[in-house]
Amino acid sequence: MQALVVYCHPVPESFSAAIRDAVLRGLGTAGHEVDLIDLYAEGFDPTMGREERLGYHTPGTNVLPIAAHLERVKRAEALIFVAPTWWYGPPAMLKGWLDRVLVPHETFGMPEPMRPLERRLTNIRLLATVTTLGSPWYWWLWIGQPGRRILLDGVGGIVHPRARKVWLALHGMDSVSEGRRAAFLARVEARFARI
Repeated sequence: MQALVVYCHPVPESFSAAIRDAVLRGLGTAGHEVDLIDLYAEGFDPTMGREERLGYHTPGTNVLPIAAHLERVKRAEALIFVAPTWWYGPPAMLKGWLDRVLVPHETFGMPEPMRPLERRLTNIRLLATVTTLGSPWYWWLWIGQPGRRILLDGVGGIVHPRARKVWLALHGMDSVSEGRRAAFLARVEARFARI
């Protein structure tokens, strides 16, 4: 399987980097081809400027600023996000990537009255997110899991309808022990080695 891993964290030595490495090791063990996008390392610009927004709904024009990333998404059979959850959602950098790269007419057809979005990323048969959260699991449930809903349900609405979805999260990140962190990394690596 061709797996695209979209990684987002500004600190190279963060725990998220260790998670990224665990995902990559697991995918490698399973024999998958991996394409890594490191948003901060490549200096991706998450902001959509005026001209880009004006051309957002125009087929052909809307792909120009992000063509290289879009082509990588279209080649992928698995789309895997590795990023922390900040204020209950993805970091602004990752949200900006979603806003700019998942453009209409290429990744989805616009909804019409009584008809939902049209799925155009049916090449994606696995959609996964691995994240950390400062909040405890019960609080995450109480507020409705907004980050999960964006990355698995929102993006899930434009990928293959039978795509497998995986959500792996370490809660209470700011206070968990080294042992729990190590166990989480082992769980992540093992999960992706089975894909």
